[in-house]
Amino acid sequence: MFLTSDSFDLKQILLGSEEWSFLLETILRTSIMFFIIIFGLRLLGKRGVKQLSVFELVVIIGLGSAAGDPMFYKDVGIMPALVVFTMIISLYSIITYIIGKSKKFEKLVEGKPICLIDKGVFCIEDFKKESLGEDEFFSELRLKGISHLGQIEKAIEEISGEISVFYYDDNDIKYGLPIMPDSLDNAVKIFNKKSHYSCTFCGYTQEFERHEKSNCKVCDKDDWVESSNKKRIS
Repeated sequence: MFLTSDSFDLKQILLGSEEWSFLLETILRTSIMFFIIIFGLRLLGKRGVKQLSVFELVVIIGLGSAAGDPMFYKDVGIMPALVVFTMIISLYSIITYIIGKSKKFEKLVEGKPICLIDKGVFCIEDFKKESLGEDEFFSELRLKGISHLGQIEKAIEEISGEISVFYYDDNDIKYGLPIMPDSLDNAVKIFNKKSHYSCTFCGYTQEFERHEKSNCKVCDKDDWVESSNKKRIS
Protein backbone atom coordinates (compact mmCIF):
# COMPACT_ATOMS: atom_id res chain seq x y z
CA MET A 1 0.00 0.00 0.00
CA PHE A 2 1.42 3.39 -1.02
CA LEU A 3 1.34 6.37 1.30
CA THR A 4 -0.93 9.15 0.12
CA SER A 5 -0.63 12.83 0.84
CA ASP A 6 -3.47 12.43 3.36
CA SER A 7 -1.62 9.74 5.33
CA PHE A 8 1.80 11.38 5.11
CA ASP A 9 1.65 15.07 6.06
CA LEU A 10 5.18 16.45 6.61
CA LYS A 11 3.85 19.69 8.09
CA GLN A 12 1.76 17.72 10.61
CA ILE A 13 4.82 15.64 11.56
CA LEU A 14 7.07 18.67 12.00
CA LEU A 15 4.66 21.18 13.55
CA GLY A 16 1.70 19.22 14.85
CA SER A 17 -1.36 21.45 14.79
CA GLU A 18 0.65 24.69 14.85
CA GLU A 19 1.69 27.01 12.03
CA TRP A 20 5.26 27.80 10.93
CA SER A 21 4.98 31.20 12.58
CA PHE A 22 4.76 29.46 15.98
CA LEU A 23 8.47 28.57 15.71
CA LEU A 24 9.35 32.23 16.28
CA GLU A 25 6.98 32.30 19.25
CA THR A 26 8.64 29.13 20.58
CA ILE A 27 12.03 30.84 20.43
CA LEU A 28 10.67 33.78 22.41
CA ARG A 29 8.88 31.55 24.97
CA THR A 30 11.99 29.40 25.47
CA SER A 31 14.21 32.44 25.95
CA ILE A 32 11.85 33.91 28.56
CA MET A 33 11.53 30.63 30.48
CA PHE A 34 15.29 30.03 30.28
CA PHE A 35 16.02 33.28 32.10
CA ILE A 36 13.21 32.61 34.57
CA ILE A 37 14.83 29.25 35.41
CA ILE A 38 18.21 30.93 35.95
CA PHE A 39 16.59 33.56 38.17
CA GLY A 40 14.71 30.88 40.12
CA LEU A 41 17.87 28.83 40.72
CA ARG A 42 19.70 31.95 41.85
CA LEU A 43 16.94 32.53 44.41
CA LEU A 44 17.30 28.94 45.63
CA GLY A 45 20.97 29.57 46.32
CA LYS A 46 24.05 27.44 45.73
CA ARG A 47 22.70 24.58 47.82
CA GLY A 48 19.94 24.00 45.29
CA VAL A 49 22.30 23.36 42.38
CA LYS A 50 24.87 21.07 44.06
CA GLN A 51 24.25 17.39 44.82
CA LEU A 52 20.52 17.27 45.45
CA SER A 53 18.60 15.77 48.33
CA VAL A 54 15.18 14.24 47.60
CA PHE A 55 13.48 17.47 48.68
CA GLU A 56 15.67 19.60 46.42
CA LEU A 57 15.20 17.20 43.52
CA VAL A 58 11.43 17.60 43.84
CA VAL A 59 11.88 21.38 43.67
CA ILE A 60 14.06 21.20 40.55
CA ILE A 61 11.65 18.80 38.83
CA GLY A 62 8.77 21.13 39.71
CA LEU A 63 10.58 24.12 38.23
CA GLY A 64 11.46 22.14 35.11
CA SER A 65 7.88 21.01 34.60
CA ALA A 66 6.54 24.52 35.08
CA ALA A 67 9.08 25.89 32.59
CA GLY A 68 8.76 23.19 29.93
CA ASP A 69 5.13 23.42 28.89
CA PRO A 70 5.02 27.18 28.16
CA MET A 71 8.06 26.78 25.90
CA PHE A 72 6.29 24.80 23.18
CA TYR A 73 2.58 24.55 24.02
CA LYS A 74 0.76 27.49 22.51
CA ASP A 75 -2.27 27.12 24.78
CA VAL A 76 -0.12 27.32 27.95
CA GLY A 77 0.50 30.89 29.01
CA ILE A 78 3.64 32.20 30.67
CA MET A 79 1.84 33.91 33.56
CA PRO A 80 0.45 30.66 35.08
CA ALA A 81 3.99 29.25 34.88
CA LEU A 82 5.26 32.30 36.77
CA VAL A 83 2.67 31.68 39.48
CA VAL A 84 3.86 28.07 39.74
CA PHE A 85 7.47 29.26 39.95
CA THR A 86 6.56 31.72 42.69
CA MET A 87 4.72 29.04 44.68
CA ILE A 88 7.54 26.48 44.38
CA ILE A 89 10.21 28.98 45.44
CA SER A 90 8.02 30.25 48.29
CA LEU A 91 7.35 26.72 49.55
CA TYR A 92 11.07 25.93 49.25
CA SER A 93 11.94 29.01 51.31
CA ILE A 94 9.33 28.20 53.99
CA ILE A 95 10.33 24.53 54.27
CA THR A 96 14.05 25.42 54.32
CA TYR A 97 13.35 27.86 57.17
CA ILE A 98 11.47 25.18 59.15
CA ILE A 99 14.27 22.69 58.46
CA GLY A 100 16.73 25.15 60.00
CA LYS A 101 14.59 25.31 63.14
CA SER A 102 13.64 21.65 63.58
CA LYS A 103 15.95 18.64 63.35
CA LYS A 104 12.97 16.25 63.40
CA PHE A 105 11.38 18.02 60.44
CA GLU A 106 14.72 18.00 58.62
CA LYS A 107 15.02 14.21 59.01
CA LEU A 108 11.39 13.80 57.89
CA VAL A 109 11.88 15.84 54.71
CA GLU A 110 15.48 15.10 53.75
CA GLY A 111 16.26 11.86 55.56
CA LYS A 112 19.53 11.33 57.40
CA PRO A 113 23.03 10.01 56.62
CA ILE A 114 23.35 6.22 56.80
CA CYS A 115 26.50 4.37 57.88
CA LEU A 116 27.13 1.58 55.35
CA ILE A 117 30.57 0.37 56.46
CA ASP A 118 32.07 0.48 59.95
CA LYS A 119 35.66 -0.70 60.52
CA GLY A 120 35.74 -2.62 57.26
CA VAL A 121 32.45 -4.49 57.80
CA PHE A 122 29.03 -3.81 56.27
CA CYS A 123 26.38 -2.34 58.58
CA ILE A 124 23.93 -4.91 57.27
CA GLU A 125 20.68 -3.53 58.71
CA ASP A 126 21.40 -0.02 57.47
CA PHE A 127 22.57 -1.28 54.07
CA LYS A 128 19.29 -3.18 53.60
CA LYS A 129 17.33 0.06 54.02
CA GLU A 130 18.96 1.64 50.98
CA SER A 131 18.12 0.78 47.36
CA LEU A 132 21.81 0.30 46.61
CA GLY A 133 23.08 -2.79 44.83
CA GLU A 134 26.35 -4.40 45.91
CA ASP A 135 27.94 -4.10 42.45
CA GLU A 136 26.92 -0.44 42.19
CA PHE A 137 28.32 0.27 45.65
CA PHE A 138 31.60 -1.53 44.95
CA SER A 139 31.93 0.43 41.70
CA GLU A 140 31.63 3.72 43.60
CA LEU A 141 34.28 2.60 46.08
CA ARG A 142 36.66 1.54 43.30
CA LEU A 143 36.31 4.99 41.74
CA LYS A 144 37.70 6.33 45.02
CA GLY A 145 40.79 4.09 44.70
CA ILE A 146 39.55 1.41 47.14
CA SER A 147 40.35 -2.24 46.44
CA HIS A 148 39.14 -3.89 49.66
CA LEU A 149 37.02 -3.01 52.70
CA GLY A 150 39.96 -3.19 55.12
CA GLN A 151 41.04 0.23 53.82
CA ILE A 152 37.80 1.80 55.08
CA GLU A 153 37.19 3.00 58.63
CA LYS A 154 33.71 4.33 57.81
CA ALA A 155 31.60 4.80 54.70
CA ILE A 156 28.48 6.97 54.97
CA GLU A 157 25.72 7.56 52.45
CA GLU A 158 24.84 11.25 52.67
CA ILE A 159 21.32 12.61 52.17
CA SER A 160 22.35 13.63 48.63
CA GLY A 161 23.17 9.99 47.79
CA GLU A 162 26.91 10.67 47.71
CA ILE A 163 29.19 8.21 49.52
CA SER A 164 31.62 9.76 52.04
CA VAL A 165 34.58 7.52 52.88
CA PHE A 166 36.96 7.84 55.82
CA TYR A 167 40.13 5.82 55.31
CA TYR A 168 42.52 4.07 57.63
CA ASP A 169 46.08 5.34 57.54
CA ASP A 170 48.36 3.07 55.52
CA ASN A 171 49.91 1.68 58.72
CA ASP A 172 46.45 0.84 60.14
CA ILE A 173 44.97 -0.90 57.08
CA LYS A 174 43.36 -4.23 57.98
CA TYR A 175 42.64 -7.38 56.03
CA GLY A 176 39.32 -6.89 54.28
CA LEU A 177 36.87 -8.12 51.67
CA PRO A 178 38.28 -7.54 48.15
CA ILE A 179 35.90 -5.60 45.88
CA MET A 180 37.67 -5.82 42.54
CA PRO A 181 35.62 -7.24 39.62
CA ASP A 182 35.16 -11.03 39.90
CA SER A 183 36.87 -11.08 43.32
CA LEU A 184 33.85 -12.81 44.89
CA ASP A 185 33.50 -15.46 42.20
CA ASN A 186 35.73 -18.06 43.88
CA ALA A 187 34.09 -18.25 47.29
CA VAL A 188 34.92 -21.24 49.48
CA LYS A 189 33.33 -22.96 52.46
CA ILE A 190 36.44 -24.88 53.55
CA PHE A 191 39.74 -22.98 53.68
CA ASN A 192 42.48 -24.44 51.50
CA LYS A 193 45.31 -22.70 53.36
CA LYS A 194 45.99 -20.73 56.52
CA SER A 195 45.13 -17.13 55.75
CA HIS A 196 42.71 -14.27 56.43
CA TYR A 197 39.27 -14.75 54.88
CA SER A 198 36.33 -12.37 54.51
CA CYS A 199 32.64 -13.19 54.52
CA THR A 200 31.24 -12.42 51.06
CA PHE A 201 27.96 -11.18 52.56
CA CYS A 202 28.99 -8.76 55.31
CA GLY A 203 32.78 -8.41 54.98
CA TYR A 204 33.62 -9.77 58.44
CA THR A 205 37.26 -10.88 58.34
CA GLN A 206 39.16 -13.42 60.42
CA GLU A 207 42.23 -15.63 60.17
CA PHE A 208 41.53 -19.35 59.73
CA GLU A 209 43.59 -22.52 59.66
CA ARG A 210 43.85 -24.79 56.63
CA HIS A 211 40.88 -27.19 56.14
CA GLU A 212 38.91 -25.28 58.77
CA LYS A 213 35.21 -24.51 58.21
CA SER A 214 33.20 -21.77 59.89
CA ASN A 215 30.05 -19.69 59.75
CA CYS A 216 30.39 -15.90 59.93
CA LYS A 217 30.04 -14.52 63.47
CA VAL A 218 28.16 -11.48 62.17
CA CYS A 219 25.69 -12.83 59.59
CA ASP A 220 26.02 -16.63 59.99
CA LYS A 221 26.77 -17.11 56.26
CA ASP A 222 29.44 -19.60 55.24
CA ASP A 223 30.83 -18.27 51.93
CA TRP A 224 34.32 -16.81 52.21
CA VAL A 225 37.03 -15.34 49.98
CA GLU A 226 40.66 -14.74 50.79
CA SER A 227 41.15 -11.26 52.21
CA SER A 228 43.43 -8.50 50.98
CA ASN A 229 45.53 -6.02 52.96
CA LYS A 230 46.91 -3.96 50.09
CA LYS A 231 47.47 -0.27 50.64
CA ARG A 232 45.18 2.16 48.89
CA ILE A 233 46.44 3.77 45.69
CA SER A 234 45.53 7.46 45.81
